[in-house]
This record gives sequence, C-alpha cells and structure tokens, in this order.
Amino acid sequence: MQKSKSIGNRIFDALNGLGLILLALTCLIPFINIISSSFVTIDEFTARNFILIPRTFSLDAYRFVLSTPTIFRATAVSIGVTVVGTLVSIILTSFMAYGLSRKYLAGRKLINFMVLFTMLFSGGMIPTFLVVSALGLRNSYWSMILPGAISAFNLIIMKNFFQGLPDSLEESAKIDGCNDFMIFLKIIVPLSMASFATISLFYAVSYWNSFMGALLYIDDHTMWPLQFVLRQLVIVASGIQGDLDVVDVVPPAQTLQMAVIVIATVPMLLLYPFVQRHFVKGSLMGSVKG
Repeated sequence: MQKSKSIGNRIFDALNGLGLILLALTCLIPFINIISSSFVTIDEFTARNFILIPRTFSLDAYRFVLSTPTIFRATAVSIGVTVVGTLVSIILTSFMAYGLSRKYLAGRKLINFMVLFTMLFSGGMIPTFLVVSALGLRNSYWSMILPGAISAFNLIIMKNFFQGLPDSLEESAKIDGCNDFMIFLKIIVPLSMASFATISLFYAVSYWNSFMGALLYIDDHTMWPLQFVLRQLVIVASGIQGDLDVVDVVPPAQTLQMAVIVIATVPMLLLYPFVQRHFVKGSLMGSVKG
C-alpha cells in the first residue's frame, strides 16, 4: 500500500507544478502572440500592444509571402540544403566522434584539445570567406554546407555517448572477425539511435535557420534559401530597396515580420515530435561523461 504524502510534500508538488506551468506559459504566450499578430490588420496591430486572439483576420502578410515568385524555389533549396547538410554532418561527426571515443587512438588528447579550442576561438568570417573562395565553393550549394559541416559541440556530445557504450561489445565483435568499420556500422550505430536523432535535429535546425552562408557566398538569387528570401521580403516591406521581385501590394512590415517568423519556425516544429522521444536521452547520455 502506497504511503500517503504529507501536507508539506503536497504543498511542494503544487508549487512545483504551478512554477512549471508559469514557465511553460512564458515560452508559449509570446509564440501565440506572434502567430496572432501575423493574422491581423495594421490598424489592429497598432491599436493593441499585445494580441492573443485577433479581432479581425487578415491574410495579407501570408498572401504576400506566398505570392512572391521565388518563395517555392527557395523552399526547395532550403529543404535540399537541410537534408543533404544534415546527412553529411551526421556522417562526418559520427565518424570523427567514434574515432575520438576509442582510447587506443594515437594523438587522441591532442585532437580533443583542438576540437575544444575551436569552441572558444575561430578564424572568423574573413578567413573563412577566403578559404571558401580559394576552394572554388562560391555560388555553389556546398558553400552553405561544408563550412559548418562539423559542430564541435555536437561532436563532443556524440563522442561522450559512444564512450558510454560497453567496451565488451567491441571486444566481442573483434573476436568474431569484425573490423572497426563493421563494428561502427552494425553495433555502435544501432545502439546510438537516440544520439543520432538528437544530433540530426541540432544540425537540421542549424541548416534550416542559416542565411549567412547565402549572404556571404551566393550571388545567384536562384540559389537563395528560404531564410534569405524571407529576410529580403522583410527588407522590401520595411521600405528599403531589396534585390527581390515581389508583388505590388506590400503589407505592413510589422505583420510581415510575424508571418516570416511563423513560416520559418513551423517546419522545425513539425519535425520535432518525431525525434522528441530520443531528444532528452541523447542529450543527457552524451553530456554526463567526459
């Protein structure tokens, strides 16, 4: 028979639940305000400082965004860059993380130090631009993928996850005649799906939200990703001359900015439920061991 909770424990549980609810509302209410503000007219937007439920619905902002000739092409570019970039990043990161997780790797400590060093110091924007240009990657989709293909933070999480797997599994596989590649492919990968799902989500969000690569390396407007096109739309709606063909009727910049935030956020929100069950496990197991 379960022992009943004391009054102090009940009060603590109630206060804890109330605090969590308030914390959740501080994250949810601003997002609801953004969604609602994207559907209102400019008169209502200027008359009300905070909008949770629109009084008058208007689709002008979304009609403007979806009627631009380049929006669907830019969406296809972003999807392609996100999918290919995430695949490339997860392959390179997992290979390097598996190597660094093996204690018998020569120079392992030095390489780990070099990885950690890049988290604090980097070459900067200009040296990176010069390297990308020297490699002939400008005006190519690879310029939006390869410069950030491996994240030191994601690499460390995955390395620590691999280190947490029992060494006996690798020893047993070697006795059965498996080489390092077969051990990684047939044993490490199936046991690390939580880590793979978590890191893949991190990379996918990074590629989807990135526009600096296009700003620095892409001159051809047909290769612009969605985030960069949305940025140009906000510039046009703000009255600044933008390098983008748009419709004649431009909605207010305020509601357009809200619509842009919604359009840029929704795809990742739709993706999150599919990896949510792996998210916490992958993050915690990859961060508790050094």
